[in-house]
Amino acid sequence: MREEDITVVDAKTVDTAVKATMLGNAMEWYDFGIYAYMAVTIGKVFFPSGNDTAQTLSSFATFAAAFLVRPLGGFFFGPLGDRIGRKKVLAITMLMMASGTLCIGLIPGYGTIGFLAPILLILFRMLQGFSAGGEYGGASTFIAEYAPDKRRGFYGSFLEFGTLIGYILAASLVTLLTAVLDDHEMRTWGWRIPFLVAGPIGVIGLYLRLRLEESPAFAKVMEQSAETGTDAGVNAHGNETVREFKRIFLGQRRAMVICVALVAAYNINDYMLLSYMPTYLSDTLGYDETHGLLQIVVVMIVLLTVIHPLGGLTDRIGRKPVIIAGCVGFMVLPIPCFALIKQGALVPIFIGLLILGLVLVCFLATMSAALPALFPTEIRSGALSVGFNISVSLFGGTTPFVAEALVDGTGNDYMPAFYMMLAAAVGLVAALAMTETARKPLMGSPPAVETVEEARELIAAQR
Repeated sequence: MREEDITVVDAKTVDTAVKATMLGNAMEWYDFGIYAYMAVTIGKVFFPSGNDTAQTLSSFATFAAAFLVRPLGGFFFGPLGDRIGRKKVLAITMLMMASGTLCIGLIPGYGTIGFLAPILLILFRMLQGFSAGGEYGGASTFIAEYAPDKRRGFYGSFLEFGTLIGYILAASLVTLLTAVLDDHEMRTWGWRIPFLVAGPIGVIGLYLRLRLEESPAFAKVMEQSAETGTDAGVNAHGNETVREFKRIFLGQRRAMVICVALVAAYNINDYMLLSYMPTYLSDTLGYDETHGLLQIVVVMIVLLTVIHPLGGLTDRIGRKPVIIAGCVGFMVLPIPCFALIKQGALVPIFIGLLILGLVLVCFLATMSAALPALFPTEIRSGALSVGFNISVSLFGGTTPFVAEALVDGTGNDYMPAFYMMLAAAVGLVAALAMTETARKPLMGSPPAVETVEEARELIAAQR
């Protein structure tokens, strides 16, 4: 290894790239989050009346429909990011997500156009899902490839910081609307406002992403391909895509299994807490809908203060200890936390939600750095997008529907807690099997450092 082989990343450039990606991610997950927080109202607007539970289940089934096409988005956008670059894919997904959200806000309700209303709703939700299929894999790959090896955990935590910001914006706007509008106003026109806001938000996000520079790791792969004359990156053809899928499913089987299991544990608990819990509080426990949303918002604000320090901690002690702590926490704490939540009073509910949130942040602070490191640079975007979205589709996106169905079918209000514990057990096995990647170069990439002096130290140590 020569000094010129080592990537020296400029701190200012990294900060700009990471924060622009974070803001774009926040805007994208605002779009995705508002549907979850409007699920009960959307059920009343788009599905036949007569049974409130059936309407809510129909709404969550439509929520899950977006996740059915997420693997297709991952299969399309992931390898595309390995060919044309991470930056271009992130711009495309931003545009598609904003367009799908805006169109949902323009659909007439069931009372106006009948069954065409839920059909159009599902269509645009699938557009959102297809877009989201390329978002996480592309954004986490982009940040991981920009960050210096010794600070990848800290910089990676910015991605989920953006996710929380998006959810907070969505939940805050929905909370405000439910507080100032009555049920009739929400069903007739108020529900449209959060979706229509997606238009200008999408324009801002697209502008931010178009200003990004390509990641240094991907740029080096392109440079090496040009020097050796190999058919990769922007010069790749269809056969290169087929070759990439073979490498993903045959050459990366162990990494793919670990990725799918970790993502399942992470997303089931994430969607249970941040997406399903407001509906659980209002529909199952009869708690005031506005108060439930407000408590979720406060919990997410607390998590914002914790995620960066914990991400930085993983750079020192490793990703595995923090992920394992999160899995163990979700194996032992959901039952006592749900017991607190079921008391129905303000303070016990908040304490229960906050404890679950603080356990969840063990995943939020680590996954954006841990998952990209499972795969080599030349297929990282494709492998991560495919593995992540297969898992999210099977487990994460179906979580609200499965939880609501389990509660309704068994009459047991603790079923969501049992589901969280099962997911955590699967995640623990995967966490124990993964290789520690903190403070190490990404697979298939040279070391990335912050200063020339650090690069020279590496060369001296090698000699």
